[in-house]
Amino acid sequence: MGRNPLYDRDGLLDTACALAVEGGPAAVTMAAVARRSGAPSGSVYHRFPDRPALLAALWLRSVTGFQSGFVAVIESEPGRDGLVAAARYVVSWCRANPADAAVLLWGAESFGRADWDATDLEALESANARTYNAVRDAARQMGAADDEEVEFAELAVVGVPYAIVRRRLRNDAGLPERAEEMAAEAARALLDKISS
Repeated sequence: MGRNPLYDRDGLLDTACALAVEGGPAAVTMAAVARRSGAPSGSVYHRFPDRPALLAALWLRSVTGFQSGFVAVIESEPGRDGLVAAARYVVSWCRANPADAAVLLWGAESFGRADWDATDLEALESANARTYNAVRDAARQMGAADDEEVEFAELAVVGVPYAIVRRRLRNDAGLPERAEEMAAEAARALLDKISS
């Protein structure tokens, strides 16, 4: 039986995440991850062949962690109820995962998406498509008649909760206790426009 590696992929990504929280995407370099984690640079390069691969892995871990729960919440209840629950989830996930939320607030472009390899770009496209399809299907269940109304549902469950989170987390203000309910109330009000 082989032994567990001393510097595993997730541990190195945790270090990269901490660097991103402290200094933004520019702070996430191969040398900085090695220095902060205490790993030999060869261990970092063994798991991530170059900086774009490291940045892609960090972004994809954060976004898929968020999206898997988001989609599960939408699919747990039909139509409007699932969408409202998803709006609330955006805020609660960010509260529970502040470091990953900080990564996502920067956007994939800030993590060098233009330089990612094809496999990483396909993984992002697939994850985003699954998320969009879940929103679209729930919006259709509640009566969205066209793509414009589906886009309105996206605004209700992604755009508005994101605005609530972004403003406060970017200013280190923290999320108020009522933030989840604010997101849910805003989503209900917007979704009512679709079903009316």
